[in-house]
Amino acid sequence: MSGQQTGIAFIFTGALLCAHAQWLNYPSPGTPRTRDGKPNLAAKAPRGTNGKPDLSGVWQTELSPPGEIERLFGDELKAFVVPGDDPTTFSKYFLNILADFKPEEAPIRPEAAELARKNAASARDNPSTQCLPQGVVRADVLSYNPFKILQTPGVTAILYEVDNMFRQVYTDGRKLPADPQPAWLGYSVGKWEGDTLVVDSAGFNDRSWLDGFGHPHSEALRLQERFHRRDFGHLDLQLTIDDAKMYTRPFSIKVTEVLLPDTDILEYVCEHETDRAHLPGR
Repeated sequence: MSGQQTGIAFIFTGALLCAHAQWLNYPSPGTPRTRDGKPNLAAKAPRGTNGKPDLSGVWQTELSPPGEIERLFGDELKAFVVPGDDPTTFSKYFLNILADFKPEEAPIRPEAAELARKNAASARDNPSTQCLPQGVVRADVLSYNPFKILQTPGVTAILYEVDNMFRQVYTDGRKLPADPQPAWLGYSVGKWEGDTLVVDSAGFNDRSWLDGFGHPHSEALRLQERFHRRDFGHLDLQLTIDDAKMYTRPFSIKVTEVLLPDTDILEYVCEHETDRAHLPGR
């Protein structure tokens, strides 16, 4: 197994223990349904009292199409397939935030590339193996843990099942703090551009990874997320990463979040750190 694949291996050994849906098949109020009672994911997006699309719901990143992960990363991840969880279908960006670039064209600075190589070579250094937070970018593109959005006119809460993380996106007109104390999930403010919620975040610490391959970021990271609910069951999400200390230019990725109706997120407790002594690395 290559260094990068070793680096992401432990993510799956922990992640595959997770289940979904604490209250399975509890009907969600207000869900449009077809004649057979199934949720109609193609129905129109709901709107809030302010006339904007209501992003509320339980969402999960759309799985990769068949064969994409093997084509990009090889067949080694098949060893981690178990019933109900198949890492060969996870989002490519969860594995490699730079998956859209050829290695020689990736907008990464040499020092950041070297740090990523060191991170990927040691599973012990993975924040996940230390029961530390995933960070916003990784949590946004997870294909095995959903997140829940609760939208109100002045603030939108994002509750991530993984690590029991939560964020507050303020839409009351405030600005980002000028000199914030660095935080794992940063600080977020949002505004509407038409039917798209644009979220700008800053004030991150530099301890989380952007992906499973260990691509780093610095405290200079600025993240923009653009949420657009195109219909009842699909949320288009564009993330733009701007970190001049680690990357030569800003770059963007796009994923689709799929609604999980009639369900909810679970409590998530990390106990992986007991296995760290047995992991490869420094």
